[in-house]
Amino acid sequence: MSERFGDGSRLSVHVPFGLVLLGVLIGLLLIALGHWRRGSVLLGVALLVAAAMRGMVPQERAGLLAIRSRAVDVLLYSGFGLVIIAVAMTIKGGLLG
Repeated sequence: MSERFGDGSRLSVHVPFGLVLLGVLIGLLLIALGHWRRGSVLLGVALLVAAAMRGMVPQERAGLLAIRSRAVDVLLYSGFGLVIIAVAMTIKGGLLG
């Protein structure tokens, strides 16, 4: 069993990215259904999860979350996530309000 799901397993390498992708897909579905604020916040949360996983998961198991160096990835994922959440929570009125 350790051969299948060990450090070199293809499945275990893509699990962190898969979890983030699941959050993004649910967020996009919420946006498409008209719940744009909830969906946007979920997109931001998915990016914060990506930042946390990128910071905690070893380099060889980060898979598609590893784009740049660990510090740059964590900084950009968390920064974009916080900005998306802040914008979604502060928009008032207009077409979306």
